[in-house]
Amino acid sequence: MPIRRTGVYRREELTRLLHPASIAVIGASTRPGSFGKQVLANMDHYTGRAYPVNARYSSIGARTCYPNVRDLPEVPDCAVITAPREAVEEIVLDCAKAGVGGAIIFASGYSETGKDDRVAQQERLAAIAQETGLRIVGPNCIGVVNALLDSRITFMDITPIPKPERNAVGIVSQSGALGMALAQGVVRGLSVSHVMTSGNSCDVDMADFVNYLATDPACGSIACVFEGMATPDRLVLAAENAWAADKPLVIFKMATGEQGAQAAMSHTGSLAGSNASYRAVFKRAGAIVVDEFEALMETAAFFAKAPAPKASGAAIVAASGGAAIMAADRAEQWGVLLPQPSGDVRAILESRIPEFGSSRNPCDVTAQILADPESLGVCANALLSDPQYGVLVSPLTYGYAPSAKRPQTYSALAEQHGKMACVVWQTEWQDGPGVVEANQCNRVALFRSMSTCFATLAAWQWRFNKRMADAPKVAATPAETMVRAKELLAAADGRTLTEREAKSVLALYGVPVVGERLATSIEGAVNAAAALGYPVVLKVESPDLPHKTEAGVIRLNLRDADEVRDGYTAVMANAAKVPSPVRIHGVLVQPMVPQGIEIVVGASNDPLFGPMIVVGLGGILVEVLNDTALSPAPVTPFEAENLLRQLKGVKLLEGYRGMQAVDMKQLARVISDVSRLAADHRDSVAEMDVNPVICTGDRITAVDALIVLV
Repeated sequence: MPIRRTGVYRREELTRLLHPASIAVIGASTRPGSFGKQVLANMDHYTGRAYPVNARYSSIGARTCYPNVRDLPEVPDCAVITAPREAVEEIVLDCAKAGVGGAIIFASGYSETGKDDRVAQQERLAAIAQETGLRIVGPNCIGVVNALLDSRITFMDITPIPKPERNAVGIVSQSGALGMALAQGVVRGLSVSHVMTSGNSCDVDMADFVNYLATDPACGSIACVFEGMATPDRLVLAAENAWAADKPLVIFKMATGEQGAQAAMSHTGSLAGSNASYRAVFKRAGAIVVDEFEALMETAAFFAKAPAPKASGAAIVAASGGAAIMAADRAEQWGVLLPQPSGDVRAILESRIPEFGSSRNPCDVTAQILADPESLGVCANALLSDPQYGVLVSPLTYGYAPSAKRPQTYSALAEQHGKMACVVWQTEWQDGPGVVEANQCNRVALFRSMSTCFATLAAWQWRFNKRMADAPKVAATPAETMVRAKELLAAADGRTLTEREAKSVLALYGVPVVGERLATSIEGAVNAAAALGYPVVLKVESPDLPHKTEAGVIRLNLRDADEVRDGYTAVMANAAKVPSPVRIHGVLVQPMVPQGIEIVVGASNDPLFGPMIVVGLGGILVEVLNDTALSPAPVTPFEAENLLRQLKGVKLLEGYRGMQAVDMKQLARVISDVSRLAADHRDSVAEMDVNPVICTGDRITAVDALIVLV
C-alpha cells in the first residue's frame, strides 16, 4: 500500500540532499548524449566535491571514477542516479546502506504509466526511503539546482544561474521543464536561488520543498508550479509554515479543468482535485494564487522585493495619456485605490507638467519630459512623498536608451521613501533597454502586463491586511449541542433529511429558521395557518423530494383559508404525479417571510480537504449568476464577512439604490454557525444547502434547508 505522510520534512532532514557538500554521480559516463555525461559536465561548476561512479571507468577526464558508492573516499551527501529504471532500486539500496543523505532519480516509467508493476516499483522506492531515512527526489524528475553552490544536479544543459541576490526567488515545480523554464528569467535580470523539481514524488515532494525554502534566507519568496497531489493538506501545512516565517508563497495551479486534471494523472500520477477548493485552502493559508503561468515569476519577484505597504493607494505616473488610462482601468478592475494627490504634491506636479498634461492621479507628464528630463523624477518623488500612496506605477511604452534609466531613478526614490515602484513594460521590444536594469533594482518590480501588475498590488494589500488582522478563533460547540445534533442526524429516515429535520439541526447551532407546523389533512393545514398567521406557505414534506420546486409541491403567499384548502389539494396532487413512489409525511405550513435579499449558505465534504463552506446570492440566482465564495470550514464571523465581501453582488447587501442594508455582521454569524455544523459532523454530513436565507435589515431567516448524509 502507498505510504501516506501527514507532516512535512524539516529543513535539517533535507539539508544534505538539497545543500550538499559532496555529490556522487552514479552512472557517470563519457557517452555523448547520456544523462551521466551531462550531469558530470554540470558538476564542473559545483563548489563542493563531485565523484563519478561507474564500474566501467577508472577515470573520467581529470576525475577518478569509482565502481560503487561504497568505494568513495567519503559518504556523499547526495547521489544523483542517472541509470535506467531497471537498475535504480539496487542502486538506491546501496546508497541507503552507505549512509548517503539523499538521492535524485531521473528514470521514468513508474506510476505515471498506470501499470501495476511500475506502480509497485515506485512504492518500493518509497518504502526504502521511509525505512532507511534516505531522502529521495523523483523518480521521473529533471533534478535540483542550488544557485548558492552552483550545483546543477540535472541532465539539462541549463542557463547558468548567477549567485542569488537578497531578493531572489526560490522555484518549486512538479514539472521539471516548467521549473527550469522559469529559472531562465535570470537572463532578463531576475534573481533565482533554487530550482526544485519533484517529478513523481515517491518521497520528497512539493510540500517538503516549500517547507525547506520557507526558512531559507537565500530566497525572498517562493514561486510554485503545482499540478496536484494525493495529500494536498501537507502542501497547505507547508504554506502555513511559510506564512509563519513571513515568506511569500506564490502558486500557479495547473489542471484546473477536466482535461487538465486528466493530463495531470497521466503526467505525474497526481490528484488534481477541485480547483475552487485548492484556491480556498491556499488563500486561508496565506498563499497568493495566480491564474497565469506568465504571471508567476513577476508576482514572486515583486513579493521578494516589496516591503509591507505603507498605504493602500497607488500613484500612476506616465508619459502617455493612453497608458495612464489603461493603468486606471486595471486599478479599478482589481480594486486598487487611486486617491488624488494632496494639495502640496499637486502644486509640485502642476509646476512641472504642461497644461495639456494631467497633474491628477493618474498623472500624465506628457512627452515634454524629453525637453525637461528631470521632471519625471521630480513628479515621481512628489507622489512617493504623499502618505496616501504605498506604490508608484509607471508604464514604459517605448523601449530606448533614455527610458532605460527610469527604473533606477524610481528604485532610488522608492527606497528613500520606504515604498515600492512598478514598471509596466508595454513595448513589444520585450528585451529592450531597461529590462535587465529594472529587474535588478531593489525596489522596482517589472511587469509585462498591466493586469498582472494591479492583480499583484491587490494581493500585496490583501496579504498585509491578513497579517494585520487579529481574527478570533472559531468558538467551540457545546458538548450537549454536538450530542443532540448527532442524535437528530442518526434518526433521519434515509440519507436525505426532510426540510423540517434539517432545520431542527440548524436551529441547534443557533441558525434562525422559519417557524412551521406539519399538517396531515386540509383542515389541519387551515388550523396551522390560522395559528401561524397569514400569509402562509405550503410545502409537501417527503425525504424523497429534496427539490420541491421542480416537483410542484410548494405554494406561496396563501392569504386565507380557502387558498390554503386549494393549495393543499394541489400540492398533494402534484406529489402523487411524481413517477417514482414517494413517502409523504404531510404538508409543512410556514408563515410567508417578507421579501429580502436571498443568500445561499452551503457546505460539502471535499474529498481532499474535508468540509468546505460556500456562500452566494441565493434562490435561483445562485445557478444563474454563479456568484459564490468558498472557504474551508469552520469559519469565524470575521472570515464569513470577508466571504460576503468577495461576492460581486455585495452591493445588494450594502443597500443598493435605496434598498435596506443587510446586517452583515449578523449574517456572518449565521454563516459561521452553519460552517461549525458542517465541520463538527464531517463524518456524517456529505452536503448541506441552506437556500434561501432571506435577509431584510437585521432580520435573517433560513426558510429552506437540505442535509444529505454520507
